[in-house]
Amino acid sequence: MTEEQNDRPYRICTRCVMDTSDPDITFDANGVCNHCHTYDTVVRQVILPPEQARTKIATIVERIRTEGTGRPYDCIIGVSGGVDSSYLAYKVRDLGLRPLAVHLDNGWDSELAVANIHKVLERLGIDLYTHVIDWEEFRDLQLSFLKASTPDSEIPSDHAIVSLMGQMAAKNGIRHIIAGYNAKTESHLPAAWSQGHWDWRYIKSVQDRFGTVPLRTFPHMNLFGYARYILVQRWVLLLNYIDYNKAEAMKFLEDKLGWRYYGGKHYESIYTRFYQGYILPRKFGYDKRRTHYSSLICSGEITRDEVLKILEEPPYPADLMAEDKAYVVKKLGLTEAEFEAIMNLPKKTYWDYPSYGHFLKSPAFDAVKAVFRAVRKWD
Repeated sequence: MTEEQNDRPYRICTRCVMDTSDPDITFDANGVCNHCHTYDTVVRQVILPPEQARTKIATIVERIRTEGTGRPYDCIIGVSGGVDSSYLAYKVRDLGLRPLAVHLDNGWDSELAVANIHKVLERLGIDLYTHVIDWEEFRDLQLSFLKASTPDSEIPSDHAIVSLMGQMAAKNGIRHIIAGYNAKTESHLPAAWSQGHWDWRYIKSVQDRFGTVPLRTFPHMNLFGYARYILVQRWVLLLNYIDYNKAEAMKFLEDKLGWRYYGGKHYESIYTRFYQGYILPRKFGYDKRRTHYSSLICSGEITRDEVLKILEEPPYPADLMAEDKAYVVKKLGLTEAEFEAIMNLPKKTYWDYPSYGHFLKSPAFDAVKAVFRAVRKWD
């Protein structure tokens, strides 16, 4: 994003590499950004000292085993072929749990991602359920988000994945869903760059306005479904309770399970690779590498100077980018001219469309959250 677009002088955090391409970024007197302060707060809250973490894991595992007695599986895990979900699969089995792995095939899996999924799960002895999404529905929904001209085109996939995991847990009578998110490597996330992941009203409103295909089979949950899942199901962020180091996890997966790296955060998906590496930087001025690497800087896995050198290079090789562009444009059923017209549409945000957003910021929702916390406290 240019200085004119953002209407403020360019500035970059003195601790990480987040900058004023995030229109909402703020800096303290030392030039440290709000994302770094959020990181510190979240890590203090959720990352436990080693002994407490071991006790927490033991308590979680015992509960999952007890509640899963007599069932084929005692928990659900999501798998994408990426490092976090692959390492999570290993840790879950290492703890003696019996997971069902769930994968959403949205039509954009790379061959390497599929190979990683099958290789890792076969070696760990984990059963896999793959949900193949209706391509015509999903293609039309992705086109709708591109035409909506927000930086949120990955939200349909994210929403479907979470909804599918919740649905599979309910179908199999499983209460615990173990997710690969972790605070140490995924905390620098500007809302302006993407929001509405849980917001079915937002997704539906974009499709109603720009789409041509009804969403009859798309995995989703509305606000009431989300509330039900919060009350009934338990989402466990297991990687927060171990000494998780992404580089060490990658080496372990490569050495022990035959896993192979795919080139970037979430680049196991061809569409994600192209969206993050081409569309977001060129249309919105957002380089998602800044968010991913900034968390790793704060966790001590890489230095700021190393990241600044990485950011001098393109997001991924020009020849692969050109190949991806041709593939994505064709697969979405667009001409080159139609794609360029979409790229040139005026930029919009989440707040330009109907959503649950205003309710989620209201005093009424604060009251609802208080009730949920009270219920969960006694569970």
